[in-house]
Amino acid sequence: MPLANHATSVPVVVDESKCIADKGCKTCVEVCPLDVLAIDPVKGKAYMKYDECWYCMPCEVDCPTGAVKVNIPYLLR
Repeated sequence: MPLANHATSVPVVVDESKCIADKGCKTCVEVCPLDVLAIDPVKGKAYMKYDECWYCMPCEVDCPTGAVKVNIPYLLR
């Protein structure tokens, strides 16, 4: 499984200023069918640990603060 090199190279981007995972929210991690999202133990914020997204969107749709954004490639829209 390829690892994401940096935040701009992955389809799922989390706005850390909006993410409330440090307050106990794990919605995006729980709804992801591929288990590609995780909570950073140091920052306490969600991030994409593997670049294997199916663009299924429940992480973005179910995020209570709108912190998660799925960047769907042009050819898949």
